[in-house]
Amino acid sequence: MVGNKANYSMPDVLVLGAGITGVATAYFLARAGMDVWVIDRRAAPALETTYANGAQISVSHAEPWAHPGAPEQVLRWLTEKESPLYFSPRLDWRQWVWLIAWLWQCRKPAADRNTIEIMKIALRSRQLYRQVRKAEGIDYAQKSLGILHFYRNPREFENARRVAELMSENGCHSRPVTKEEIDSIEPALALNRDIIGGTYTEDDESGDARRFTQALARICERIYGVRFLFGANIDSLVPGGNEIYEAQITAADGSKDFIRARHFVLCLGPWSPFMAQKLGIFLNIYPAKGYSISTPLDRTNGQYAPQVSLTDDENKIVYSNLETHLRVAGTAELAGWDRSLQYHRIRPLVEKAAELFPGVFSNMDLRDPHWVLANLHPWSGLRPSTPSNLPYVGKRPELRNLWLNTGHGTLGWTLGMATAEKVAEMIQGGIPEGC
Repeated sequence: MVGNKANYSMPDVLVLGAGITGVATAYFLARAGMDVWVIDRRAAPALETTYANGAQISVSHAEPWAHPGAPEQVLRWLTEKESPLYFSPRLDWRQWVWLIAWLWQCRKPAADRNTIEIMKIALRSRQLYRQVRKAEGIDYAQKSLGILHFYRNPREFENARRVAELMSENGCHSRPVTKEEIDSIEPALALNRDIIGGTYTEDDESGDARRFTQALARICERIYGVRFLFGANIDSLVPGGNEIYEAQITAADGSKDFIRARHFVLCLGPWSPFMAQKLGIFLNIYPAKGYSISTPLDRTNGQYAPQVSLTDDENKIVYSNLETHLRVAGTAELAGWDRSLQYHRIRPLVEKAAELFPGVFSNMDLRDPHWVLANLHPWSGLRPSTPSNLPYVGKRPELRNLWLNTGHGTLGWTLGMATAEKVAEMIQGGIPEGC
């Protein structure tokens, strides 16, 4: 029992959620000398959205989903259940409020502004990953070979050139590349004749988000004294006046308990809006379900796998080599909070990957769904998306000790370190900034 102990001491900060954003927030706070607890309903860190994502730390992916060409593209895909983006209309006001706001963010001025803001956060985050892995000795199958976006459609390639120019003007060195340059950067693509060009950001990186987060959590606990409470469900946050008084929880053994803290940080990903709603706070976050497969690599098929992390923008699929596996991730499904894995959403990832890298999949029985599900480690997860793709970061004016670090969408791995650092700095300084 946490709250009923006779020697109970109130931590400085209680972080709600142990994904990349929650663990990173705990790290920066604890490193600064604060007493930090982290609570999560799962049995270990990084078992939800962080578990098997696309593995890219991608400043080059700063362009948000909401951009001028997106509505037309989405309309083409709406009725296709295997399309890169699948929209399933629901009798859910959250879905429609989110969609209307998303359409508003598709205007060019808003899209350009959001791209620049996301890029600034991503640049700082990428720098922090390098600093922290060096300082703490963390290995997470990281590769510093850049990220290559490739295109088959001239119109999409032209738009990518414009976005690359915008990012280059604002500090992200992304450059257009020809097909010949693509073949030199990543020889595994040399046999593909449909690709006409791409953009290359050589400072971008990739790595296993789960492996990093779990390693960082161990460091938080062993070196910086962070206390982790796993298997505990957060039932509610109880306000008292203009602040949070306590968190009411159901512990791993089923008993009811409470935790009091000086500050509370909401890092619950797609579940954040429900916790906020209990406090009368609206967060415009809607889940975009993503899928991935992790194809085993060995001496036989590993030689055919790409080394550089890749983005197929047309099909919204990313490829990252994690040493023992090739992670293939993509698609976005706007269909509520259902985490169930649908095979018809996995199949396009398998087919596109096998088409692009036949040598990797040559000895695999890809036509048998049971074989695929048993051997390619399929995964689905909910990515907490805002209409602008900008996360909620900072203090809420309604409650002086409630802080947000949530709503990172598909870029939680890319942006998580920088937003965690920002929230930690604000808590330490008592800065009354809004989000």
